[in-house]
Amino acid sequence: MLTEISKLIDLTSASAATITTPVEMQLPKVIFLDAVGTLFGVRGSVGEVYRELALRFGVDAPADVLNKAFFDSFKAAAPPFFLGVESADIPNCEFEWWRDIALHTFQKAEVLDQFSNFTEFFQELYAHFATAEPWFIYPDVIAALEHWQKMSVEMGVLSNFDSRLYKVLQALKLEHFFTSVTISSQVGAAKPNEKIFLTALEKHQCNSQSAWHIGDSLKEDYQGAIALGIKGILLKRDQPVFPA
Repeated sequence: MLTEISKLIDLTSASAATITTPVEMQLPKVIFLDAVGTLFGVRGSVGEVYRELALRFGVDAPADVLNKAFFDSFKAAAPPFFLGVESADIPNCEFEWWRDIALHTFQKAEVLDQFSNFTEFFQELYAHFATAEPWFIYPDVIAALEHWQKMSVEMGVLSNFDSRLYKVLQALKLEHFFTSVTISSQVGAAKPNEKIFLTALEKHQCNSQSAWHIGDSLKEDYQGAIALGIKGILLKRDQPVFPA
């Protein structure tokens, strides 16, 4: 998919989106890629992962109910960045941000009161998503990254994830492909805000016309990129995932 651009939605024209086949393009200096939904996704669904771990704490709810509750809670949350916070305090802010989403998820599923110790459960859940276990790498990713690496194209991850992303990239053995990782919580701005894109460009001493950004979100990835003159490429994956 990434290597052949066979499922990329090319929105470079103002007309309706079309599925394109590979086209001849001048390679950029740097290619930025979104993380979840672009490089890797959740095994099964978020609801399935939540249910599996909740069962260890004696709490049960249907995976589809938890999945819907999660996405409703995730969409209602404020953007994942924390202005005026010292760098050393960011991981704790990230933890509390996700804890609030998880709490609302189980609250919406009407099983929150079944937990004897929700904080203990969430600590395990949060740590779980910092490992390789809940994730899978999309089949097209490795070949694409290897191809661009051989072509001497610099690559960076540009994501609204949190600082666990460093551990996830290491666990999935992807970290060696990237010379930069730019995440919203550390920048103080989330995609599609221009600040996170400008921060990523600065790390590569690159102007916007010499960069591509590939991601699965129309608003956060594609529109955020083209607003700065970056070549935005919208990736069509089959299943909705989180976060951009």
